[in-house]
Amino acid sequence: MIERIHLAIVQEVARLGSLTAAAEALCLTPSALSHSVARLEAQAGTDIWIREGRSLRFTQAGDHLLALAGRVLPQLQLAEQRLEQFAQGERGSLRVGMECHPCYQWLLKVVSPYLAQWPDVDVDVKQKFQFGGIGALFDHEIDLLVTPDPLRKAGLRFEPVFDYEQVLVVAAGHPFAGQAWVRPEQLGDEVLLSYPVGIERLDVYSLFLSPAGIAPRRHKTLETTDIMLQMVASGRGVASLPRWLVQEYASRFDVVPVRMGPRGVAKQIFLGYRKADEATAYLRAFVDMARGAGTQA
Repeated sequence: MIERIHLAIVQEVARLGSLTAAAEALCLTPSALSHSVARLEAQAGTDIWIREGRSLRFTQAGDHLLALAGRVLPQLQLAEQRLEQFAQGERGSLRVGMECHPCYQWLLKVVSPYLAQWPDVDVDVKQKFQFGGIGALFDHEIDLLVTPDPLRKAGLRFEPVFDYEQVLVVAAGHPFAGQAWVRPEQLGDEVLLSYPVGIERLDVYSLFLSPAGIAPRRHKTLETTDIMLQMVASGRGVASLPRWLVQEYASRFDVVPVRMGPRGVAKQIFLGYRKADEATAYLRAFVDMARGAGTQA
């Protein structure tokens, strides 16, 4: 029954003091304005205002509508601005899924400046997708997927944001520490420490040990990078991590990165997203900033 135009008419009549001025401000003819109010009065069964000579006096119903207009019209205007910002990619929520344990440290380098540049976009990092975020992308549970192992699927796009080398991490006093690189068979007597993900998702297996038919003496999983490197530094095992991450922790733990094989194990981090969202400005900005952060990793 009550439409936005009714609230706007009441507000403009109160502000300008006449129907003619209000109609001009609202780009209406005086006749159209009067008919609109007359229909509302007929539906409501009460007058909005009463003429007293050349002036108008609001009734109680009119005063109520005027107060309502003061509350509702600014909210509607804000809602329209927000919708326009959503349409233009200036406002929203960016949900980032992680398929890479050590990448959380790198992601922090991106999130901080991103939030400063995009104050109207919220960022939520979901680490539960460390085991397969492709489905989460398709189901719209996340908007971006951080992964070192992209799966090319129709409707998705993966962009590399930085290159890195996967290395073996050993204690400074370990025999491997003085070597330029290690061979797969040398890990046959070692305790290998890793994050709790399937062996098929661990590069040290898929790109180094398994092709050579080698398995470590023991494989132990740990949740956190700090504990893993503390264990390595204490001589409790060796681990495989990105070289950039080892360098970040170098001042805290007495560990050494060693190349795996004479050529090393080269990897990339990718950001995956739905192709339908690639024109979203704040998503595109995150990808571009991630690529910039990657050059510093």
